[in-house]
Amino acid sequence: MSDPDLSDWRPPPLPPRTPLAGRYTRLEPLDPAHAPDLYAALAEDTACDLWRYMGHGPFADAAAYASWVASARIQHDPLHYAIRMADGRLGGTIALARIAPAAGSIETGWLTFAPRLQRSTEATEAVYLLMRWAFEAGYRRFEWKCNARNLRSRRAATRLGFSYEGLFRQADVVKGRNRDTAWFAAIDHDWPALRAAFDTWLDPANFDAQRQQRQRLRDLTAPVLVAHDPLQTRPE
Repeated sequence: MSDPDLSDWRPPPLPPRTPLAGRYTRLEPLDPAHAPDLYAALAEDTACDLWRYMGHGPFADAAAYASWVASARIQHDPLHYAIRMADGRLGGTIALARIAPAAGSIETGWLTFAPRLQRSTEATEAVYLLMRWAFEAGYRRFEWKCNARNLRSRRAATRLGFSYEGLFRQADVVKGRNRDTAWFAAIDHDWPALRAAFDTWLDPANFDAQRQQRQRLRDLTAPVLVAHDPLQTRPE
């Protein structure tokens, strides 16, 4: 186990409440003005599947969701962003959370992706934009945690280059049910290879005329993974 000398390391800054822009996606600090369009996007999930493992939602109506946005947007941890897609529509929200500059640790969470955003280039780039900001700001560790029963989230974590670190049993009670939490993380040592993987995957040349990927991100990030998770062997 490594024990690097951090005598010259300095804690990174808190994330600013400013937009982050990529090639396909723009992350905008959550604002009440986003609420109507976000609610309409999330309402596309008529089965309410996206709320199954979330600590909040689903919401009874647009007013209830607007109330949640008004409360969430003033928080600094988690710091919520609205995700604007390439066509200008809003597709969901994402956040930076558990922000601990003294440890150099930060997490992405609260991923609430409408059907229009799920499994899209924009969804991948949204996570990449937060990861890029964190490591370039000087954070040492970027975390992803999810309900252990959420197999889709666990597969997404390894596809995005987060290494599985273990299971916290009976970590929480959410909506009246036990939550075991699966922990994943990427560290600054992983970042150069992960950035190269994301840049390769997000390059327009990686997609054919039908927008089908030529190289899978999972294949590009696989060499970075340092812990074995049996779910890595599952197909996307």
